[in-house]
Amino acid sequence: MSATTGRLLLMPNTLDLGAAETPLAQVLPQGVIEHAAALTHWVVEDARSARAFIKRVSALQALARPLQELQITELPRPRKGSGEAVPAAAWAALLQPALAGDDLGLLSEAGLPAVADPGAHLVAAAHQAGVRVLPLAGPSSLLLALAASGLDGQSFAFAGYLPQDPAARLAALKALEATSRRLKQTQIFIETPYRNEALLQAALSALAPGTRLSVSCGLTLPEGFSRTDRVKGWQALPQVLPPKVPAVFLLLAD
Repeated sequence: MSATTGRLLLMPNTLDLGAAETPLAQVLPQGVIEHAAALTHWVVEDARSARAFIKRVSALQALARPLQELQITELPRPRKGSGEAVPAAAWAALLQPALAGDDLGLLSEAGLPAVADPGAHLVAAAHQAGVRVLPLAGPSSLLLALAASGLDGQSFAFAGYLPQDPAARLAALKALEATSRRLKQTQIFIETPYRNEALLQAALSALAPGTRLSVSCGLTLPEGFSRTDRVKGWQALPQVLPPKVPAVFLLLAD
């Protein structure tokens, strides 16, 4: 690693994408805001939302350069329906600012980049290229939900998105429950917000009455909540999930 090589900064974002904005200073440390203001090169999931984030930063801390002068590059995506992975060379090319000596910020649309996020490929490329990776503190919906659930925080696994097909989704839930029971391990999974309610109903249908199910919705937002109960408790006291607010689901089977 060269002394003149820049760093890849993993820049946390808020969790209010698509919702009323939470004040930036309530969810990001001052040091992170200062790092963000100093960056002139960015790799982001979405350029439009990234510019909105940087504008929020600029309201609290003067930017090193005007927003229109910043280099903002979107993460590469595979061609739709191609099934092909993005070539390694494309990820390596994004690191050129860091290799030239400039710090480079990696920003997801929400939460921590590279966690349940395609930015992980860029982090892997940085390690291969000898670019120092610096993760910065900020909200992670997965860990916040786990902490709020009261379920086992010593042993847990993230299963990502479950299948959309109803039969396959039920089978996946039953498999997660069996794994949880066998390993005594919390299982974490997510869904696109407009399918939150469908996933909740599938869980209440697939899981045993005594399995503990936790849902954290709208974390860090004023209307956010976390609820943990046995499946039979959810069935006895139903709760409809909002269709436009991200949720994190967790289960732990006895």
